[in-house]
Amino acid sequence: MELSKISHAAQRKAFELALSAALKKNGKGRGKGYTEIVDAIEKVLGDAWKPEAYNKLRRAVSDEGKWKQYFDNLLDNTDPDYLKGMIMSILYEGAFSGFRATRKMGEEQGMNIPWIILFDPTSSCNLHCEGCWASEYGKALNLSAEDMDDLVSQGKELGIHEYLMTGGEPLCRKKDVVELALKHQDCGFMIFTNGTLVDQAFCEDLKRCKNIILILSIEGFSKATDARRGKGVFAKVTEAMGLMKRNGLLYGTSICYTRDNIEAVTSDDFYDFLIDMGVSFSWYFHYMPVGNNAAPELMPTPEQRKYMYNRIRKVRGLEGGKPIFLMDFQNDAEFVGGCVAGGRIYCHVNPNGDVEPCVFIHYSGANIHDKTLRECLSQPLFRAYRENQPFNENMLRPCPMLENPQILRELVDITAARSTDMLSEENCDHLCGKCDEYALEWKPVAEELWKQKEDKVHTGHS
Repeated sequence: MELSKISHAAQRKAFELALSAALKKNGKGRGKGYTEIVDAIEKVLGDAWKPEAYNKLRRAVSDEGKWKQYFDNLLDNTDPDYLKGMIMSILYEGAFSGFRATRKMGEEQGMNIPWIILFDPTSSCNLHCEGCWASEYGKALNLSAEDMDDLVSQGKELGIHEYLMTGGEPLCRKKDVVELALKHQDCGFMIFTNGTLVDQAFCEDLKRCKNIILILSIEGFSKATDARRGKGVFAKVTEAMGLMKRNGLLYGTSICYTRDNIEAVTSDDFYDFLIDMGVSFSWYFHYMPVGNNAAPELMPTPEQRKYMYNRIRKVRGLEGGKPIFLMDFQNDAEFVGGCVAGGRIYCHVNPNGDVEPCVFIHYSGANIHDKTLRECLSQPLFRAYRENQPFNENMLRPCPMLENPQILRELVDITAARSTDMLSEENCDHLCGKCDEYALEWKPVAEELWKQKEDKVHTGHS
């Protein structure tokens, strides 16, 4: 163990030196600096990525194109100490070293060990958004500061150094979140927030911690955001964006795309707005009909989802598009081998302490108040996930609920997992029943898209 720690410290130091050298470069020297960082990443990750992935990244950051300009912009407009801290915590410790450590640990113990844990500090929220799965939780549950510290401490023993927070509204627990991040400087913390509680004092806390990044939820422009989140919310979110930009803080946005807003949140005008406000990346999430009071009519049509698949790839391409990094949680499964839940890449801990396979799958057979984290990760439902992943060979149909609802029914049934919805227990058949028709309608479209991709791979045009 001590030898492993010494090796980690040496690798971390080498990466940090490469990073520091790159951050000091300017002008034409930056391209060379970026490729040196990619070299350092390859030394850490090794064969976790294919050789062509590293080479593709080197070409992207060394050419005088969109992505070099993107990284130049980050260096020019982000507080340098904060940026370095973020790269070392969220990227190096969490995504690179943590990914490798959890893969090794999982193989040794024959179980899924995630490299990301998503947890909810609280079920409380100062907003009540239409169709929000978290609104099903109620308002009175919290993970104590001790719970969160213990969760992260146990996670680190398993090699997990990346933590995401949602809720509820995590910033209702600002003090505890900051103290947690300061104590665990070798971890990265990403916080999904509605942004309305961001103020100058908290921006100062972020610069002090250097290992917290905010992801602000937004539904489009003023009309769409306020319609779902409440009057005046868009103005408060843009105020937070401006504040973070002035403080030189790196941040992103989280966008739930629905049947009503999908075109608006992928328009050129919207991307130009995000870039102008200093947004570096955006997570897109397909609307999920979770909870007894969900609104299935908000799910995108198959044609809309096909549009989303093509649009995101066009905007974030190596050439053309826009200088903003986009991720589509549902349509990007091909890059991570299908469903990432059940501890394969991540899992979710709700504010009651229930360890769930996914933030959208509210079923569990283990709770952190009764079991160790390792025991929770080896619960029957998680083992069933491991044995059955991927749930579909077509990576555009990755989810055991949305695209393969019969599979989630079987998993919950054979493991006797219970509903962990804390407002109103939802029968699994009721949840999956809302997805049956969607899955049937999406299947032929997904099959067509996947065949087109496979044909391109076989002909060498991918």
